[in-house]
Amino acid sequence: MRFLLILALLLPSFSYAGVAKDIADDPVMEARMISLADKVRCLVCQSEPVSTSHSDWSNDVRNIMRDKMKAGASDQQILDMLVERFGKSVLYDPPVDKETMPLWSAPFILLLLGGVFLVFQMKKRNTQVAEASLSEQDEQRAAALLDEKPAAQKDTQA
Repeated sequence: MRFLLILALLLPSFSYAGVAKDIADDPVMEARMISLADKVRCLVCQSEPVSTSHSDWSNDVRNIMRDKMKAGASDQQILDMLVERFGKSVLYDPPVDKETMPLWSAPFILLLLGGVFLVFQMKKRNTQVAEASLSEQDEQRAAALLDEKPAAQKDTQA
């Protein structure tokens, strides 16, 4: 039993994997690829950058980026190639143009619609409150209920 307990306590030390090594031979090129991969969205994952994603698609894109960098392509040329293949949605910061205008304007339009809806609801609520008035008999009954104190309160005050 003690042996199993010692083994269970030592088990986490056996699982230490160490630091992952760069795939590229050149650490400068690897750093350049990682900074470029931060600007690209993984289309398989839920909006995770390609630099941190573990999907096969992201691994392929990173390898393509490395190959293009070895061939002498600039960062902009690599991004243009990815946009040509996968569309503008692959970029975290898509350009503002005719195609992406709905994407950029949607938050402002929704905020404006929410504000208009809120104003109409407040006006509707104000008119309902103004129309809702108590009859004289209901007012007297409410006053009588508010003036009455429960029996427990009368005993503690006396």
